[in-house]
Amino acid sequence: MTGLALGIAVAATLLFLPTAIALGVLALLWLAGAWEWAGLARCGTAARWVYVGVFLLLMLTAGRLPVRIDFLLAVALAVWCVAFLGVLTYPRRIPLPWVLVAGPVALLPSWLILKLMHAAQPRGPELTLLALALVWAADVGAFAAGRLLGRVKLAPKVSPGKTWEGVGGGLALALVVAYLGASWLDLSPWPIVAVASCTALVSVVGDLTVSMLKRNVGLKDTGHLLPGHGGVLDRIDGLIAAVPMYAVGLRIAGVLG
Repeated sequence: MTGLALGIAVAATLLFLPTAIALGVLALLWLAGAWEWAGLARCGTAARWVYVGVFLLLMLTAGRLPVRIDFLLAVALAVWCVAFLGVLTYPRRIPLPWVLVAGPVALLPSWLILKLMHAAQPRGPELTLLALALVWAADVGAFAAGRLLGRVKLAPKVSPGKTWEGVGGGLALALVVAYLGASWLDLSPWPIVAVASCTALVSVVGDLTVSMLKRNVGLKDTGHLLPGHGGVLDRIDGLIAAVPMYAVGLRIAGVLG
């Protein structure tokens, strides 16, 4: 119920409010994610507030700079390639200072890309909502398929509960949402379906990365800000990884300038 209410509120915000307000609302989620990321580095309460304050300053500064989307995409994709390598080579001890520094590097590009995407014309708000919907669908499909059919472990050393069947279920539901989204936006469905497949798969990397960082410090959940959920970061981890890939795919497909 919490997830449904949050999803409806975010969807309405993205579709009906100006970019400045919509991205301000998303910024609250990203700041909550920064708070929880500091916990992955074993920061105390005071240090977390400082960390969130620094991240907010970075958001405000970067949001006013004329940052090119190509630069953001290059940085984000490089970050998630490194994260994927970390997942593949886990278990190994990840130094906590590295975790601390990695937070803004992982979180900030996705928020800035969403900002630029939402402001794009003529379909910016709709394309931004579709990005979120694809990741939501991948999460829901993975959860349902994993529960019903899950047998083969995906990454047992990082996240024992995730299965390849769950990945397949998440991918399948994301493709359905992509097809429906393309029809809604009056776009050719097959390029959007291709973009969705990459987006859904990369979202798994974000999910596994946060799971890896939790195991690195022996945490089960990143936080308790959302009732019934394992933290805000658990809700946006797939998104912060998937948004850059989604934007790259849309640019290749000629949908996003």
